[in-house]
Amino acid sequence: MSAAPLLTVPDHPLLLDPQHARAGTPRALPDEVDVLVVGAGAAGLAAALAAAIDGARVLLIERTGHVGGTSAWSGGTTWVPLTAQGLAANPADDRSQVDRYLDAAVGDHAPRALRQAFLDHGPGVIAHLERQGELRWRPYARHPDYLSELPGSTLHGRALEPLPFDGRSLGALLAILRPPIPEFTVLGGMMVDRNDIHHLLNLRRSWVSLRHAVRLLGRHAIDRLSRPRGTRLVMGNALIGRFLASLAARRAPAVGGGAGFGPGVRLALGTVLARIDGRDGAAEAGPCTVELHSGPVRHRLCVRGGIVLASGGFNRHPQRRAALLPGITEAWCPGAPGHGGQAQDAALAVGAQFEAAGHSPAFWAPVSLRRRADGSTAVFPHFLMDRAKPGFVAVDGRGERFVNEATSYHLFGMALQGLGPGSAGAAGGLPPLQSAQAWLICDAQALQRYGIGLVRPGGQGLAPFLADGYLQRADTPQDLARRLHLPEAALARTLAQMNAAAASGHDARFHRGETDYQRHMGDATRGLKNPNLGPIGPGPFYAVRLQPGDIGASAGLRTDDAARLLDAAGRPLPGLWAVGNDAASIMGGIYTGPGITLGPGIVFGTLAGRAAAERAARFAAAESGRSDPAPAPASTTGLRAAA
Repeated sequence: MSAAPLLTVPDHPLLLDPQHARAGTPRALPDEVDVLVVGAGAAGLAAALAAAIDGARVLLIERTGHVGGTSAWSGGTTWVPLTAQGLAANPADDRSQVDRYLDAAVGDHAPRALRQAFLDHGPGVIAHLERQGELRWRPYARHPDYLSELPGSTLHGRALEPLPFDGRSLGALLAILRPPIPEFTVLGGMMVDRNDIHHLLNLRRSWVSLRHAVRLLGRHAIDRLSRPRGTRLVMGNALIGRFLASLAARRAPAVGGGAGFGPGVRLALGTVLARIDGRDGAAEAGPCTVELHSGPVRHRLCVRGGIVLASGGFNRHPQRRAALLPGITEAWCPGAPGHGGQAQDAALAVGAQFEAAGHSPAFWAPVSLRRRADGSTAVFPHFLMDRAKPGFVAVDGRGERFVNEATSYHLFGMALQGLGPGSAGAAGGLPPLQSAQAWLICDAQALQRYGIGLVRPGGQGLAPFLADGYLQRADTPQDLARRLHLPEAALARTLAQMNAAAASGHDARFHRGETDYQRHMGDATRGLKNPNLGPIGPGPFYAVRLQPGDIGASAGLRTDDAARLLDAAGRPLPGLWAVGNDAASIMGGIYTGPGITLGPGIVFGTLAGRAAAERAARFAAAESGRSDPAPAPASTTGLRAAA
C-alpha cells in the first residue's frame, strides 16, 4: 500500500497518523480499544458513531486516504421504511404493506429474518442518529419503489435523502472527505442534486429557478476564491459530511501518553486489517487480537468488545471478482477504490462463511467510459437523466432492443450481461460491440433536452466528446448503423418500431412506461401519450456505448439478524460483525428501491456498533467482578421500542 495519501492528512484531533507518528505520541495507534471498525463508508461510520455514543473507545480504520467510500459518491438516498419522516409524507404506509412488498420482491433469495430485523430497528436507528449527532434526513416528495408493479409498493415515504450540509463546518476534516466524481459536479467542483438540476435547467423560464441558481453560483464563487472545491455538500457527500461532523464531536481524548485514549472515536487512514489471530474472542466475553498494516508499519491491537467489518465488499478482490463476476472487467466498476475484500479474507480465515447465493452477486447499472485529460477513466453510471426519457432507445449488436430502457438501472445492467456476442464490425476505426455491451441512441432534440451520459443537457460543447469517440454522431439511421457496425435494416426497423410505439403510447415488446416507477423516470411535462416514449428523429442521431458496471456487492459474509458473523454450522462467531457490502445483502441481489444498500448498512452498522460496545462493557464488568456492566450502554431493543 502506498503511503502517499497520508502525506496530506490534515492535523486534527480525530485523526491518528500511524505511519509517521513516533511510538508513544498522541497520534500513534493505541494498543487496546473496545471496538474496531474496519471501513469508513456509511455503514462503518454508523457503527463507529453508535459505539462511541454508548461510551466505547473506538478505532475506525480506512484503507484509503479518504473517508466515505462509494457512499460519498452515491446519491445518498437511504431506504428505511416507516420512519417518522416517511410516515409524515405517506401516512398510509404500514408494516403489512412493506412486508408484502419485500416478500414479493425478495422471497427466498435472502433469509426473511434479516429483513424483518431491518424493519424492526430501522425507524429507531434513524431517530437515534438524528438525536445524537448531525445526521438529518428528509423524505423525497416522490421516489417510487423500483418494482412498483408488486403488491405493497409505494410511490414515496420510504426513501430518505440527507439534508445539504455546510462543509465549512468540518474545518480541516473537509480535506479527507472523498470528493464527488468530477463529472457529477459543475463549474469546477460545485455539487448539485436533482432539485438544483431542475432549477439550473429552468433558470431562463422561472424567477424562482433563477434566484435558486444565483444563490448556488454565488456561494460556489466565494468558495473557489480560497478552496479547491465547493463546500455546499449534497447527496452522498452530505451524508458522509454529517457522519464525519458527528464523529468529530465524539473524538476520543488521548490518555497515557498516547498509548490509548478515552471513550470516543479515533480514525486512522491508510490502514488495513491484515489478520485476526487472537482467539480469546471465541469466549462469550473476551478480547481478540488483530494485526493492522499501515504501509510498512505492523501493529498488534487488543480489541476488547468486537470488530465490525464494513470495508465495502469483494468488488476489487482479484480472485473473488473473477469467480463471481466473470467477463465483467474491473474497469467498468464505478465504485470508489478500497473495497478489495481483505477484511473479508481475515474473517474467512477464522471461520466466517461467504454467501454467494441470491439473485445476483452484485448490484448493477449501465455505465459509459471516457478517458480524462489526466489519463484516468471516468466511469459514468446512467441512473436517471437519459435512458428512460422519451427519444432514447438501447440496441445490442444486432441493432435490436434487448431491454425496457425505463426499468431500474440494476435490471438494465443485468440485461446487458445477458447479451451474446456483439456485431462482427469492420477492421479499424470504431471497435464493434462485444458481449455485454450496447449502444444508447437518441436524436438531437432528446440530447438537447436531457443530455446523454457525460454530455450534459443543452446540446453545447459536443466537440470534445465527438473527437475522443465517447459520443458518436450520424445524420441518418443508415449512416449511424454503418458507424456503429450495426445491421442497417435492423437498426432502421428498430427506430421505426420506437416511433410507432411513441405515436400509440404503447410499447408492445417491453411495455415501457407501464409502471409507476417507469413513468416517474420519464418526462410528464411533454404532454406525450406515454412519458417514456417519444419519436426518435429526424437526425442528427447520437450514440454512447454502454457496459454493465457493478455498483456494489450483494454476495458477502453470512450474518444473522443481529449482523453477527456465522460459522459453517450457523453459529455466531463472538465479537465479529459484518455490515454494509461486507455482509450478504438482506435483499438477496434484488434491487427493491433507492438506497437499499445505504439503508440496511446504516441500520445494521448502528446495531453492530452498539452490540460491540455492550460486549466490551460486559467484559469490563467481568474483569472487575461485577455481574453487570456499569454504566450499561443503551440496548438495541431500545431502538425497536423507539420505532
